[in-house]
Amino acid sequence: MTYFTDFGLAEPLARALADKGYTEPTPIQVQAIPPALEGHDLCGIAQTGTGKTAAFALPILHRLAANPKHRLKYATRVLVLAPTRELVSQIAQSFTDYGKYLKLTVTTVFGGVPIPRQERAMSSGVDVVVATPGRLLDLVERGSLDLKLVEILVLDEADQMLDLGFIHDLRRIVGLLPRKRQTLFFSATMPKAIEDLAAKYLTNPVKVAVKPAATTAERVEQAVIHVNQAEKPALLQLVLKDKSIDRALVFSRTKHGADRIVRQLGNAGIVAEAIHGNKSQPQRERALAAFKAGTCNVLVATDIAARGIDVTGVSHVINYELPNVPESYVHRIGRTARAGANGQAIAFCAEDERPFLRDIEKLIRQKITVLALPADFRAAVLAAQKVERAAPPAPREEERRDHARRPSGGGRPGRDPRAQVTPHRGQGGGRGDGGRQGQGRAGSGGGYRGGR
Repeated sequence: MTYFTDFGLAEPLARALADKGYTEPTPIQVQAIPPALEGHDLCGIAQTGTGKTAAFALPILHRLAANPKHRLKYATRVLVLAPTRELVSQIAQSFTDYGKYLKLTVTTVFGGVPIPRQERAMSSGVDVVVATPGRLLDLVERGSLDLKLVEILVLDEADQMLDLGFIHDLRRIVGLLPRKRQTLFFSATMPKAIEDLAAKYLTNPVKVAVKPAATTAERVEQAVIHVNQAEKPALLQLVLKDKSIDRALVFSRTKHGADRIVRQLGNAGIVAEAIHGNKSQPQRERALAAFKAGTCNVLVATDIAARGIDVTGVSHVINYELPNVPESYVHRIGRTARAGANGQAIAFCAEDERPFLRDIEKLIRQKITVLALPADFRAAVLAAQKVERAAPPAPREEERRDHARRPSGGGRPGRDPRAQVTPHRGQGGGRGDGGRQGQGRAGSGGGYRGGR
């Protein structure tokens, strides 16, 4: 048995871990922390929810504490790159939580506020910058961030960064860094493109990988309901009224589709919030906070926006639309199987989505249980149609344009001329992903069963 005390972490870090009640590291932390502390490059394969953020945050904070330096204007010692705003915020909060007894500054960089504000935040220099690639380059191009003094680079969710088209930005950023540095590289999967990227940026890396006790697909009770596309709103409303659903994450392929789902649920008296790239940062934060607090029990998200969402207690994931990338399905349903817990996932499959279903079943190597439509489904369809007719008309043109971009994965993000840099100081809230303590197992009792 390994304990955090076995790593010889700096006393302020040990105290912060003790405050949280963390004593026993997760498997990825056991493998990754010792070589990272020794300064080795690292190539880690681990999904979200395994504790990988602490696997790199703790050794980085230890090394910064052991070798304090005077901050230089517009410079940073550590650069962490992640694909989404939510994941950037989550990582920065972990650094803040674990480093709360250290005199270190942690700053986030992503779209949201005018650049002058972030330039002021960077002007005195910082210890750790956590950023999305595109927003980071906005700062570099304006001369507001100097990467020549970076000592440690972290690439998190590398596979997702490639999926989102960040490869050219990554190349530019790495080209601005010192050749002599430590690089920590994490990815949920390791296709050849990721292997090639790791080989290019890492020097004699230590390779670590976590094989979960059970795969996500095994931990989640999965079901699919075959339904006409036009009747999905009625089915969703019926499913969400099941009392076994404590907190549901609903996935839409598109941003406007997510808004449409929220509007239809609202018309039916079901409170829901949407989170996607068209929402402002304050809107996204409010929606996520309401979902975490339980004041809103239904969150509708796109695949990209959901990356980095770390919410415990999600009882159900509902695939309102199936993704055309089967790996995205596994990422989606994993939101209800956090930290080894069980959960339930329900997929709505229209006729034109059946090829996607076959690809998913091929990937997870199992047939998904088919549920019949509920006995009261026809009445629910008529009721939903009546409510929709009585509701105010919705904007149609943008929905048609968004539907034309229907495949999931989001495509290449546009460059936002604004960037946010938010300093994180002092004691933060939230649990982070530091260890196992306090992670209860959500039982799978009850749950929506359809019309068996």
